[in-house]
Amino acid sequence: MEEVKYSGKIIEVVQEKHGNKVFETARRSPGVRALIIGDSKMLLSREWRNETKNYDFRLPGGKIFDTLEEFRKHSNSDMVKFALDAVIKEVYEEVGLDAIKPKFIKISCAGATIKWDLYYFVIEEFSRNPRGQELEEGEDISYDWYTFDQVKQFCLDGQIQEDRSVAVILTYLLK
Repeated sequence: MEEVKYSGKIIEVVQEKHGNKVFETARRSPGVRALIIGDSKMLLSREWRNETKNYDFRLPGGKIFDTLEEFRKHSNSDMVKFALDAVIKEVYEEVGLDAIKPKFIKISCAGATIKWDLYYFVIEEFSRNPRGQELEEGEDISYDWYTFDQVKQFCLDGQIQEDRSVAVILTYLLK
C-alpha cells in the first residue's frame, strides 16, 4: 500500500511497505522534449536555469501537467496522448513554432527511486506561428538553429546539461 509522505506542487515522496521493508520514491509529473529538425540542423533553446545559475542549451519542452493533482487524475491514462498535446503546446510557447505531426520516439526514465519520465518527440514538419513565443512569467528563453556537428559538440562539452537529453540527442544523431 502506497502512502504519500510529502506532497508539493510538482513533487511528492511516497512510501510502500513490503513486509518489514519500506521503499521510498520521489515522483513528479512527467515532461516532454522536442528534437526539432530542419535543413540538417536542430533547433535548441538557450534558457536561464535557476538551479545552475547559468544558461543552458536545451531541447524545447516542459511539463505534461502543471500540478501533481492533475497528474494523479490522469496517471492511469495513455500518457503518450497527453505528452503529444504538451509537446505541441511547449514548442509553440517556447520557440513560436506550430508542430505538425510530432513523432514519439522514446520515454526516458529517471531511475528506480526517482519517477520522472521524459517523453521525447521528433518534429520535422512545422510552421512559424505569427504570434511568436509566448513565454511564461520568469522564463528567459532564446533559440537558434545549429548544425548537427555543433549540437554534438554541445553534448560532448557540457553545454547541454540535461544528461538524459544528451543521450537521446546523440542516439538520434549517430543513427
